[in-house]
Amino acid sequence: MSQNIINTEEFNTFLTISCGLNTDEGNPRMKQIMHRMMSDFCNLIEEFDISDEEFWTAVNYLNVLGERKEVALLAAGLGLEHFLDMRADAKELAAGQAGGTPRTIEGPLYVANAPLSKGYTRMDDGQDAGEPMWLFGQVTDQHGKPVSGAIVDIWHANTLGNYSFFDQSQSEYNLRRRIETGEDGRYAVRSILPSGYGCPPDGPTQSLLNQLGRHGNRPAHIHFFVSGPGHKHLTTQINLNGDAYLWDDFAFATREELIADPIKVTDANVSRDRDMPFPHTEIRFDFQLVSSDAVDEEKRIKRERALE
Repeated sequence: MSQNIINTEEFNTFLTISCGLNTDEGNPRMKQIMHRMMSDFCNLIEEFDISDEEFWTAVNYLNVLGERKEVALLAAGLGLEHFLDMRADAKELAAGQAGGTPRTIEGPLYVANAPLSKGYTRMDDGQDAGEPMWLFGQVTDQHGKPVSGAIVDIWHANTLGNYSFFDQSQSEYNLRRRIETGEDGRYAVRSILPSGYGCPPDGPTQSLLNQLGRHGNRPAHIHFFVSGPGHKHLTTQINLNGDAYLWDDFAFATREELIADPIKVTDANVSRDRDMPFPHTEIRFDFQLVSSDAVDEEKRIKRERALE
């Protein structure tokens, strides 16, 4: 262990200059955040006696993480996205605003501006021989009244666990659609059953998870943004019951209220709203939105993304 220099005048002066606290220029909030982060980093280096080799190994790891575009994947795997949900849940509970369909993580693979349809649409391009899926439900308010004009934005993986745009073998916006509800608040899509996925085995995220003795697998799931006039935007996803990783999701996204029960339909004489092949799997999931007078709460948080 080196001689402890934390809390010396020299160290504190160094942090002050490093984080711009000695100047009126810049962003005051960013300065405070950076000062805390730098202080914590330096304390960690001191406490664990981090060697120069370990330091540069970590720096090179961050380089690879960025090159492989896995920063968001690692954030999910370490549970940072889940922590944001935990904070938001706690804030709403303390404010007496709890209720509605629970939130859970967005994940790193959303792409904006998927094709928009009214009431019903087909999501797959027919190129994947996956099992046909009929996904449907209703968007209501907290009193059970249908929400007309709600937008249900849906995206999910194919049978190999891959997402369009990130998987160049898939067509544009494959398995990505938006549906606008009518007066009855209902939505429905024809698609294929998604598969779960694992982190790239040769990638930096799985490399770090290996060091922690953890796997990098997710259960089969379907992502949703649900928004409606006068209601809070909902970011959530449903996990499919029966998956081996249902309660062992490396991204900590499983919530009991968000587990959907797939039902196998083999009877071709059963009347359907649309022409579905048999056999197929049906999944119903209803969403309950929380009302809000704040216009900014109706929309998803905007942030820079390469594909938006």
